[in-house]
Amino acid sequence: MTTQKPKRAESLKELEEIQGKLFSPEEFGKGLKLKLRPDDVIISPFGKSGTTWLQQIVHTLRTRGDMDFDDISRVVPWIETSSALGIDLDAEQKSNPRAFKSHLDYETIPKGGKYIVSIRNPEDALNSMYKFMEGWFIEPGSISLEEFALKRFIASQSYWKHLASWWAHRNDTNVLMLCYEQMTVDPDALIRRVAEFIDVPLDDELLAITLEHSSFSYMLEHKDRFDDALMRALSETKANLPKGSDSSKVRKGKIGETSMPEVVQAELDEKWRQLIKETLGFVNYAELVAELNH
Repeated sequence: MTTQKPKRAESLKELEEIQGKLFSPEEFGKGLKLKLRPDDVIISPFGKSGTTWLQQIVHTLRTRGDMDFDDISRVVPWIETSSALGIDLDAEQKSNPRAFKSHLDYETIPKGGKYIVSIRNPEDALNSMYKFMEGWFIEPGSISLEEFALKRFIASQSYWKHLASWWAHRNDTNVLMLCYEQMTVDPDALIRRVAEFIDVPLDDELLAITLEHSSFSYMLEHKDRFDDALMRALSETKANLPKGSDSSKVRKGKIGETSMPEVVQAELDEKWRQLIKETLGFVNYAELVAELNH
């Protein structure tokens, strides 16, 4: 019997096939049955919009700086993948409140807890997602940004649907909606808002610890704990992806510097018009953020 050589996707069809091997619908569904406690916290932004950063902030606040873990998603589990990874979502965690990660929209996510959702402009979220996938799931140079954007990111409509679903609940007492761009400008204010929301008393020492442990330099220094070690091992076993990857979740999140191909930008703008402007009334992302901060 010949063992197939590990390989990354060289087409979107192969990418879909590879990702389909990671977990079954039954495994995915188990996470959706999670019974939440009122003080449980789910961090549920759209992908590449500050999720890992917020996981680290919440975990640091509730433990006063614990770093005794191999993967942040072992101590702040990812709801959708937990069953495939053998993680018991119902188990007690290192400290309270219990915290979880998700990328689900409001309609799908388990109900009954508290929710932190950070939003990010679509161009930067798309660019960050493409760079993250390339080198892990995608063979570098095989799928262009334009193809990935048009046939995957934009075609799925998931970015805009996620945004609209959570926007409708932005003022709920158990929802904290944040703006990624502002998170990067004032991390002190971010940590204070998160601590208050999850009911963790914040003193000067804990603020200093959290600022340090959630800084770009600190997370880059410990990036092996924030780069999906559990999911990478699963992908190598189940989807036969090559070991080792230069794809990293710890990147300096650039704000508004993403230059898209003209055809991609036109389609991004059109999807915003169809799915956000016509339903919520906001002409663009900046206008929506202004309302969030109003």
